[in-house]
Amino acid sequence: MQPVRQAFTRESADARRADLIEATAACLAEHGLAGTNVRAICAKAGVSPGLLRHYFGGIDDLVAATYEATSDRMDAIFAAAVANAAPDPRARLSAYLTASFRPPVTDPELLGAWTAFWAMARSDARMAAIHAESYAGYRARLGELLVACGAADAERLAIMLTAMVDGLWLELSLDADSFGAEAAVAMVERAVGALV
Repeated sequence: MQPVRQAFTRESADARRADLIEATAACLAEHGLAGTNVRAICAKAGVSPGLLRHYFGGIDDLVAATYEATSDRMDAIFAAAVANAAPDPRARLSAYLTASFRPPVTDPELLGAWTAFWAMARSDARMAAIHAESYAGYRARLGELLVACGAADAERLAIMLTAMVDGLWLELSLDADSFGAEAAVAMVERAVGALV
């Protein structure tokens, strides 16, 4: 009796692109920007460098796509936090702001990728545009939540609260023992209570 032979299946283009994006984020998290190159990404994804060039114009295109995908992932996490919150506006605002101090946003690997994106946004126009669009979207959604809470000058409050959340998230990512996620949540809640 002959063994049954399994048919060869090829991953879809979307799956291959997603694998390369995931590998890029992992390389950035593990090795930082300096250690993220075509060879490292392809080794992590288990593909040849030719496949990377087939799906992306090169490493710059792949890193930009990774920033966009990471931003989209964060947007989905924040939207889910709001959707799962109690229906009153203050609870929805709190859920949006404090999602940054809960898994999966607190994943230590995210720090490496995110700080690389921030660094590149300072000198690369395409990365700066992705950064600007991502943060504008975050602030706009935060502004809508602030308006629903009756906040005056929601646009400026959104900028201030975004900076506060980013600063606390960064400090926690660098030193989780410094004050802890629950203390960060309490600080944000206190600021919102004083402002709204």
